[in-house]
Amino acid sequence: MASPRNIHSIYAVVLGYFRKKRMAQFQGLFQVTSQTRVLDSGGSEFNWALASCNPQKTILNLGFNRPPANGTRYVAADARCLPFRAGSFDIVYSNSVIEHVGDDEDIQAFANEIRRVGKGYYVQTPNRWFPVEPHYLAPLIHFVPKRWHKKLIRNWSVWGWLNRPSVREAEQFADGIHLLTWADMRSLFPDAVILRERTLGLTKSLIAVRLQT
Repeated sequence: MASPRNIHSIYAVVLGYFRKKRMAQFQGLFQVTSQTRVLDSGGSEFNWALASCNPQKTILNLGFNRPPANGTRYVAADARCLPFRAGSFDIVYSNSVIEHVGDDEDIQAFANEIRRVGKGYYVQTPNRWFPVEPHYLAPLIHFVPKRWHKKLIRNWSVWGWLNRPSVREAEQFADGIHLLTWADMRSLFPDAVILRERTLGLTKSLIAVRLQT
């Protein structure tokens, strides 16, 4: 099967454009400095290469096994049960992760942990009602029942064309994505402002923001 990274090469320019704008927004909202303690929950170094400053960051992901480097600490842990005390970080940052953490209970646990350990937070996720599904790169396919779009994505999405997945692989990929709405984010982050990131007049992404308390 072709590497899943192939799909990213197709929209790398667009992805970089939005993430760079998002990082600038994040830094401006929170006045991030080199002294700001930031937890990136479920992230990687990719977004931080787009930042104009280097905060005291901890990047948490399940697959990490690496020592600190360039002022960054790497932690291997489950984002649904963070190994930190309440208020350990000035800000928790998370970009396009919450829709991948599991079912409704898992998503709620992820949100609760962000709210617990962060004095403030910035949590982005794709908008379910945007007409193009960003993981499959297919228009409207995510609006049909999941049992149907599990079958459709094999032959009617850019992801399917590039990766030529088996039926089982397509089902696993689809089961790992749970897109959220504005109302979902409002419920998960009741103490946040939910910002709308727009493109062509449509809401592409939703961002829950709570400034430091």
